[in-house]
Amino acid sequence: MRIKLFSWLYFLPLCSIFFGIHVALVSGDCLGDGRVCLEDEMMLLLQLKSTLKFNDAASNKLVSWNQSTHCCSWGGVIWDATGHVVSLDLSSEFISGGFNGSSSLFNLQHLQRLNLANNTFSSQIPPGFGKLDNLIYLNLSEAEFYGQIPIEISGLTRLVTIDFSILYFPGLPRLKLENPNLRMMVQNLTELRELYLDGVNISRKDISDCDFSGPIPKAMADLTQLVYLDFSNNKFSGSIPPLSLSKSLTHIDLYHNYGIYLFHNNLTGPIASFHWDGLVNLVVLDLSNNALNGSLPTQLFSLPSLQTIRLRNNQFSGPLSEFPVVPFSALNTLDLSSNNLEGPIPESAFHRQSLNILDLSSNKFNGTVEPSSFQKLGNLTTLSLSYNFSINAGLATPALLLPLNLTALKLASCKLRTFPDLSTHSGLAYLDLSDNQISGSIPSWIWKIGNGSLTYLNLSHNLLEDLQQPLSNLPPLLSTLDLWFNQLRGPIPTPPLYSIYVDYSNRFTSSIPHDFGLYISFTIFFSLSNNNITGIIPKSICNATDLQVLDLSDNAFGGTIPSCLIQNEHLAVLNLGMNRLIGNIPWELGHMCSLQTLDLNENILDGKIPKSLANCEALEVLNLGNNGMNDTFPFWLKNISSLRVLVMRGNKFHGHIGCPDSNSTWPMLQIVDIALNNFNGGLPEKCFSNWRAMMAGEDDVQSKSNYLRFKILQFGQLYYQDAVTVTSKGKEMEFVKALTIFVKLRKIRIFERNIKW
Repeated sequence: MRIKLFSWLYFLPLCSIFFGIHVALVSGDCLGDGRVCLEDEMMLLLQLKSTLKFNDAASNKLVSWNQSTHCCSWGGVIWDATGHVVSLDLSSEFISGGFNGSSSLFNLQHLQRLNLANNTFSSQIPPGFGKLDNLIYLNLSEAEFYGQIPIEISGLTRLVTIDFSILYFPGLPRLKLENPNLRMMVQNLTELRELYLDGVNISRKDISDCDFSGPIPKAMADLTQLVYLDFSNNKFSGSIPPLSLSKSLTHIDLYHNYGIYLFHNNLTGPIASFHWDGLVNLVVLDLSNNALNGSLPTQLFSLPSLQTIRLRNNQFSGPLSEFPVVPFSALNTLDLSSNNLEGPIPESAFHRQSLNILDLSSNKFNGTVEPSSFQKLGNLTTLSLSYNFSINAGLATPALLLPLNLTALKLASCKLRTFPDLSTHSGLAYLDLSDNQISGSIPSWIWKIGNGSLTYLNLSHNLLEDLQQPLSNLPPLLSTLDLWFNQLRGPIPTPPLYSIYVDYSNRFTSSIPHDFGLYISFTIFFSLSNNNITGIIPKSICNATDLQVLDLSDNAFGGTIPSCLIQNEHLAVLNLGMNRLIGNIPWELGHMCSLQTLDLNENILDGKIPKSLANCEALEVLNLGNNGMNDTFPFWLKNISSLRVLVMRGNKFHGHIGCPDSNSTWPMLQIVDIALNNFNGGLPEKCFSNWRAMMAGEDDVQSKSNYLRFKILQFGQLYYQDAVTVTSKGKEMEFVKALTIFVKLRKIRIFERNIKW
């Protein structure tokens, strides 16, 4: 399970004065000139050692503290010229307790640096730290302290660096800043340059498993010494305070401050031009994945040190003005994708020769881009113009000249009619030409792009008809091959050796070779839907043990369902609908069943629903419609609380429609179709009262249920979208975004001519 960490990080590099102090502490020998460590200080350390619980065998510092050895050999201790302890490092000493407010540690009045990181104190931070008023460095990270950070810390006005960071796991106690809050904690710490609060709960209310929320403090606008600001991956709301007083600021990262409900729990408002006045040292600006709006100020593009601008996935709108002329511009990354920007792309965008990454995709730009524009961007490695405008159709031919250094090219939905000639691009690894108007054959040179380095190829949703012969072996490193929704004919191409995602949904014919499974042994997603594939499903597919999604629907497969296939414990989506499969559903499903979607509709299956289907506790869609199955109502699936769609239409099911004595049977169920069967008796009222998700409004469906889909790669953006066919008044309608649309159809008659009284 992926644990998502949330951080609130102030990071300001140390000033030269601090470095000077640090050098003074560690330079020279221990004392020199025959001077000795003060007896009182030594006794305080020995007393501290005696009260701490630590592992003698693992310790390499505390274990060396002994009256019989010279104090200069005591691990982790630094003495000043007068014999006082000025630095104490007890990090990673396997300390497990014995630390409280009466500790002798707090009597070391000359202490300037204290590091207790990576221990297991399992206690609150004692208020005694407030006595160490000479501290300039305090590190309590990963020390398993919990509870409120004491107000006494705010009195340590000489502090330059504080580290309270923790690797937080949900359900465990952690540090928090509530009373005092963050402003109260830092308002007197005028020398503070570094403050690490990763994993610390700073929200005003302690909401379980939710991290920082509420507005960004307006006091941020007054931090004149701020150098590094990272508030990414939180749930802050409201506007961004102006930061123009922070003249030394080099890094601003407010990426992804989305909340649970996106329409009221994220950063909003415009970014005014005066916010950026004087930020001549700014190097990185990342405001991605928020709900910021308004026009983009031209001042952003005039900042001389700015190297990275990432503003994707916001609501910025209006035209993009011509970029100011900046001599020796350092800008290498410009990402304005997924906004509402409109009008033509300014010609000056193609004059920034330092650009490595240019992403203007998914906006509302119009007009055309002349192919000659790209020639000026000789250092460009990533170009994404997808879903905007057209590249001049008259010149969008193989003569289209693109920078030779490209490693990623994304020109989806750019009205291309032919393939650009990329045969000389030796470094290209990612190519997306989907959703265009390219017709004819897929050229054989496309498989040789990048000298075998091509890892992603998306040619889906074009007008392609065949693969140019002779068809050489596909690049072995090609992990994603998407040919969906073309008009490709002929035999099925052999997938790349190390493919992860393969979609061959076209008009391919023939049958699947018997050893086909050997070529998809690393594949997670494989689709052959909407073809005309005949023959049987070969058992070799069971060798593809990493498969999570297998879609062979809408073909002409015959024979039976291989039992080994349905026993694959990693398989989450199995769609064999609209074929000519016969026989029973294999009876034994594994105890570790991961199925979320099982779609077997419109085959010639008979027999009963296997009882082992109850092992599939994550099942959301069960579609057995339009077969010849003969069984009773599957009340024994009662414990599958995730079930959302149950289709049994057009079979030979019989008996009563019964619900077990349970108040929680299928609470997520939203679509039920049991029409055209042989059920008898009445419709049990208790069933309908338990199916509460059917009563949800449209907003509830979108926020709680969401669409029927399966995320293919845990860290990617690939989804398998389920489709459900619903019959209303004898008319069949297929819905892809099934649950949201279904709520709008309040009068659909799910039960139709299926109950015998």
